[in-house]
Amino acid sequence: MNKQRIKSRLFHSFLHDSSAMVGCVILVLFILAALLAPWITPQNPYDLEKLTLEHFLTPPIWMPEGKAPFLLGTDDQGRGIFSTIIYGCRTSLTVGFGVVLIAGTFGITLGLLAGYYGGWIDVITMRLADTLFSFSTTLLAILFLGIFGGSSILIVILAICIADWVRYARTMRGSVLEVKENAYVMAAKATGAGDFRLLLRHVLPNAIPPIFVVLAVDLAVVIMLEATLSFLGVGVPLNEPSLGMMISIGKNYIYAGMWWMIVFPGAALILLVVGINLFADWLREELNPKIQRKA
Repeated sequence: MNKQRIKSRLFHSFLHDSSAMVGCVILVLFILAALLAPWITPQNPYDLEKLTLEHFLTPPIWMPEGKAPFLLGTDDQGRGIFSTIIYGCRTSLTVGFGVVLIAGTFGITLGLLAGYYGGWIDVITMRLADTLFSFSTTLLAILFLGIFGGSSILIVILAICIADWVRYARTMRGSVLEVKENAYVMAAKATGAGDFRLLLRHVLPNAIPPIFVVLAVDLAVVIMLEATLSFLGVGVPLNEPSLGMMISIGKNYIYAGMWWMIVFPGAALILLVVGINLFADWLREELNPKIQRKA
């Protein structure tokens, strides 16, 4: 019954928070566009058989030299900017959700065990987390990509996961340290419940709410990090679309007046991250009892 009241309160709060709704709508639209990319884009920008330099640096359709179907113009390879953005969002979201899934699962598991059992498990986990936390995630990802070379989307995901699990582990550990001392956990332990049952039935469900905030914030951070790596030329391979790679290519033409090559991919990246952050801010305010919402 208590869980139903919490769900009802969250749903009511969400419907009355315009920023959260706008952020959720933006994120859902980007996800749908990424999933439906082959059907809503006029071309596959990475199908070499359909590309031609005849459409080299075509401006947006509303400009004098613009032409259909290139709504937002084309790049230096004749690829439609609109189509490439949609396919690039697919790459960004794939990397984002991939990192959140892998790093989140690994970090939550370690944090859960470290917080519950303590001792040497806690010491080793937290010292490793502190060590990785002292380094830049970007630099560690670049180092990993440099060692393995021949990057792919999977390699990029794993490179980011090297240090990204730390925030999940630290958050989960802190939450578990509070939850495991509660009366209902002690009562369940007194009745003879095993550690596995305690962790899954009592500790994890009550310690997990703060992780949702970390997950939402981390999704935006990872998407920006993937764009940064691709901008630097060490991210996804050249045959994969990427917003960061589009911006990197566009910067070479910005002073020649081909502003659309950098403006539209940059705007799409900013809009996606802002949408996620709006939703994450609402989650943070709702799930963190220490934050008092303004009337």
